[in-house]
Amino acid sequence: MKLQETIGYRTISFWMESERRQPFTFQEEAWQHIREGRSGLVNAPTGCGKTFSVFLGALIDFINLYPEDYRTRNGMGLQLLWISPLRALAKDIGRAMEEVITGLGMRWKVGMRNGDTEMSERQKQKRRMPEVLIITPESLHLLLAQKGYAEVFRPLKIVAVDEWHELLGSKRGVQVELALSKIAALKEGMVSIIGISATIGNLEEAKEVLLAPLAGMAGDARSTEGFIVRAVIHKPIDVESIFPDEIEKYPWAGHLGLKLIHKVIPILENSRTTLIFINTRGMSETWYQSLLNVCPDLAGAIALHHGSIDMALRNWVEEALHDGKLKAVVCTASLDLGVDFRPVETVIQVGSPKGVARFLQRAGRSGHQPGEVSKIWFLPTHSLELMEAAALKSAMKEGLIESREPMLLCFDVLIQYLSTLAISDGFYPEALFREIRSTFCFREMEEEEWREILHFITEGGVALQQYDEYRKVEIMEDGLYKINSRRVAMRHRLHIGTIVSEPMLKVRFVSGGYVGMIEEYFISRLEPGETFTLAGRNLELVLIKEMTVLVRKSNVKKARVPSWNGGRMPLSANLGMMLRRKLDEASRMMGEGGGTGQEDIELRVLKPLFGLQASLSYMPLQNELLIEQIETKDGFHLFVYPFEGRLVHEAMAALLAYRISRTTPISFSFAMNDYGFELLSDRPIPVDDSNVYELFSPEDLTADIQRSVNSAEMARRKFRDIAVIGGLVFQGYPGEHVKARHLQSSAGLLFNVFSEYDPDNLLIRQAYNEVMDQQMEERRLRHMLERVSAGRIVLRWPAQLTPFCFPLIVDSMREDLSSEKLEDRVRRMQAQLR
Repeated sequence: MKLQETIGYRTISFWMESERRQPFTFQEEAWQHIREGRSGLVNAPTGCGKTFSVFLGALIDFINLYPEDYRTRNGMGLQLLWISPLRALAKDIGRAMEEVITGLGMRWKVGMRNGDTEMSERQKQKRRMPEVLIITPESLHLLLAQKGYAEVFRPLKIVAVDEWHELLGSKRGVQVELALSKIAALKEGMVSIIGISATIGNLEEAKEVLLAPLAGMAGDARSTEGFIVRAVIHKPIDVESIFPDEIEKYPWAGHLGLKLIHKVIPILENSRTTLIFINTRGMSETWYQSLLNVCPDLAGAIALHHGSIDMALRNWVEEALHDGKLKAVVCTASLDLGVDFRPVETVIQVGSPKGVARFLQRAGRSGHQPGEVSKIWFLPTHSLELMEAAALKSAMKEGLIESREPMLLCFDVLIQYLSTLAISDGFYPEALFREIRSTFCFREMEEEEWREILHFITEGGVALQQYDEYRKVEIMEDGLYKINSRRVAMRHRLHIGTIVSEPMLKVRFVSGGYVGMIEEYFISRLEPGETFTLAGRNLELVLIKEMTVLVRKSNVKKARVPSWNGGRMPLSANLGMMLRRKLDEASRMMGEGGGTGQEDIELRVLKPLFGLQASLSYMPLQNELLIEQIETKDGFHLFVYPFEGRLVHEAMAALLAYRISRTTPISFSFAMNDYGFELLSDRPIPVDDSNVYELFSPEDLTADIQRSVNSAEMARRKFRDIAVIGGLVFQGYPGEHVKARHLQSSAGLLFNVFSEYDPDNLLIRQAYNEVMDQQMEERRLRHMLERVSAGRIVLRWPAQLTPFCFPLIVDSMREDLSSEKLEDRVRRMQAQLR
């Protein structure tokens, strides 16, 4: 029988007609796969019905199984497990699901399980599991920490992994892989696993990682059968840049955005609702205040949304957005994913999003319905960022979406997972080893490594076997591995998860009322009486009591803006490649031929800046690397412009400094941005035609990187997170979190012990690997050096600072100057250069 002839399909079609909807071809294709019990991946643009492609398929399957009494059947146990990376998504997805269930007259229940779920609700779920459970990866592992968890999954038919493109390539994704391996084993492979993904470059690999546990159950972990459903829906995206009245020929990062705020007001007035995406929480606070200062009429119609604001306030903002009550919301990545706000007509991106996928995701927040145009404005924070706007537009046209590389051999997550199973029903190593080896992350794990992990959780490994604290798991008489200590079990449950952030303090008014969260390192720098801004309010610090910051409202005009760690995102490889192409176009535009006349408007607007760069130094082509050497009163500067992103440039600066110092004893200070990096010395830097290609050679790269940076110190810092995830360092009970410096020192002590007594320890090895892969981006650095070696290196000795090097000079001054003094200094420098 064809899908269209089934009672389930007819029932769903009738409901959709009553809602004036029609199924898309890709949705029907997904429904057919679900009907056949197959697993795979659904790929569709934001706002095109990905959720219904799986959820309605599950309903069709259920109605077909129980055609006579599908409306009255209830208490069926868990039928659909919906894994979602964000708590904020759960509410909206649950609302959409309940509307369908009510419309069909069914008695299914939709439950939610995340860090905000009340204990009473969890107990209710334990007694009677809803048919649909929307859950975060962390809460799914907490479910596996319950005794008798196997019974919860017994009736399960479908596991949906929402926003898989966001989870892949992170340790939360590894958590999902491990949970799926357990579910696949419990169900003996008789469960459908369906990923839901928007923008991702390596779709086939994403599917392989997701379905690896099912393939492992089938006995072949190398080949993964499964479908990929692609939505062939043209989602028109209209990108428009906001231009300053005059292009600064000497640009510098961060100051231009707020100077264009008067150009934002008309956009807000002409749209029903606008999302203003800011890359950092600190700047979102500044933008919110500035918009109110410029346009007081927005009071009450504008809101602020980021991850450190009180959850109740965030929920209110989301509800008000959904109901169309707000004119604008200033937000960060907290509103990036999946939440369906149909009234949003326009998106403004302030500053470069540094990645094509992120830009597409944010553009898709507007016109969040199939067929509607997504309108996004790009507002630069300095004039050179307009080149990134041109690069983004071209990358979107060509479909150059970033890939997410899956993580391998994350032993810290595995150790945490073993403790999770050990506090519930325990595990037998032989059977569990087969399950874990079925995952993509651990398919290369050797038996010797597995034995080392088991020795570690039961005896503390080679280095810690003298300490009872690290003997967490006991081996029972029948060979079952179990945690019997209630204290160890309770501590473990409190810290299940892989998101390791700076210690956060609650912010409350002295008179009562919760404001939000602030990082310890920021607030510890303030004295009582000083003011800072949070959740759009100016607050005066009264005192810090235990883990709470007590404040009162302040009427001062100027307040310190909090900074949260990890705010600055590096340029993606795809956007970097497209940026170099745009540079090539700009260079040819400035040449004798004058370009094609078809160049992007952003490049034409930047023509005065490019002209000055060409006259003072050089405009590099795509296959060229420009190096400038300039002498100022500060010393001798070497500027290099690979256009590869700040992480690659940081590693390259250290590498180049090391290679130069091998032949000439010389010391440097560094500065870098996404376009290039600077080496500064008090003596001439010996780089010329005779040695430059050797200095940028990919040969001996790994060894030179390890010698050029303090890789041991970087691994020590990385080990802190690994130690927390692996349960070696206890972060404290709620309200009694260990201070960051104490946490670092205890992790550092363990790092020293392992390094001395167990140098081959798996967690030490993992720390060094993560430094090379994530912080140093070794693969990308190698590709850059191979590209440079195959191209041409152009050396120039300009008489003065150039438009390309000016942002680097300013960035190097930021550490020593306040923002106001920095702006004054930059103004004087610009005037002198003009």
